[in-house]
Amino acid sequence: MITIENLNARQRVFADILWKLNGRDEVFAFIKSLPREFQPEAQTVLNMMVAAVFDQAEDTTVAQQVLDKFRK
Repeated sequence: MITIENLNARQRVFADILWKLNGRDEVFAFIKSLPREFQPEAQTVLNMMVAAVFDQAEDTTVAQQVLDKFRK
């Protein structure tokens, strides 16, 4: 599990949705489906999630499994 502090309500919703998606294609399709004004914010949340995985990863096998969700 990753932790990202100080997200606002919309950013938490984005993070929850992004976390449940499978693979890069689904993630980017979701972001593109948002109104233009929200796309940069969703992309930032995604970047924060990936960074948090790297920051909190102690076991490279676990980190690989988590990051695989965002790769294809």
